[in-house]
Amino acid sequence: MREINIGILQFGSVADKEKTLEKIDLLLKPKKADIIVMPEYTMGNPLDMSPDKLSKYAEDIQGSFSKKILKYTVEYGVPIIAGIFEKTGGNVYNTAVRYSPNGDIECMYRKIHLFDAYGYRETEYFKAGVKPSKIFDVKNVKFSIAICFDIRFPELFRYYSLNAVEVILLPSGWIRGPMKEETLRFLARARSHENIVYMVLAVQYGKEYTGRSMIVDPLGTVVHELGIGEKYSEYTIDADEIYKVRGFLPLLSLRRGDLYKKWGL
Repeated sequence: MREINIGILQFGSVADKEKTLEKIDLLLKPKKADIIVMPEYTMGNPLDMSPDKLSKYAEDIQGSFSKKILKYTVEYGVPIIAGIFEKTGGNVYNTAVRYSPNGDIECMYRKIHLFDAYGYRETEYFKAGVKPSKIFDVKNVKFSIAICFDIRFPELFRYYSLNAVEVILLPSGWIRGPMKEETLRFLARARSHENIVYMVLAVQYGKEYTGRSMIVDPLGTVVHELGIGEKYSEYTIDADEIYKVRGFLPLLSLRRGDLYKKWGL
């Protein structure tokens, strides 16, 4: 068995870094976690900001907010994934960062698919990323990162699964609306099942956001869900379950990549 204990922090960020960090201080009490995942927009709530205000609020990867998250990482001895507004070269990216217990920033992923839907225009705030997440190991388990709206685009998740990723982390700020909670749930289940991987979702919670953070197993079953409210929770998964499922449901080996290439896919 390759067991790994995953911590999920579900809370609502505000447009004030200090107040957001106070919430994290109150909620984050890891006991056995091997990795902790925080939501998209960990740094602050963009719905409370104009594009100009967010650009001024954003900071580079070594900024004060990142330094505080690094402090938590070192204090608890656990890698943390957190979402920041990364300012670099005159651009702002919606970025998920992996902070290491050794005090380093070891991985960052800039959101590729920006949320220009349901009347929102994330492209007014951020520049889109162009690269998949680096694949990284925690306790000999292979992880990668996607962010929120990415979940509607299966190509990224298939890329990860074909490159030996076992757990995909999805920091999210899933906005409330008719059937949106159900949509999030069935998309997470679909991405898990079709790629035979674990999905871990850490979702913002508040008047604009759904919460409903969850862990989905390789068969597409929701095995752990945080429901509503601001909270921190841990759950242990066994990465070897992936290969048991792939033994009787070999979707990756049955796919017809030869045909897809002919079709321009």
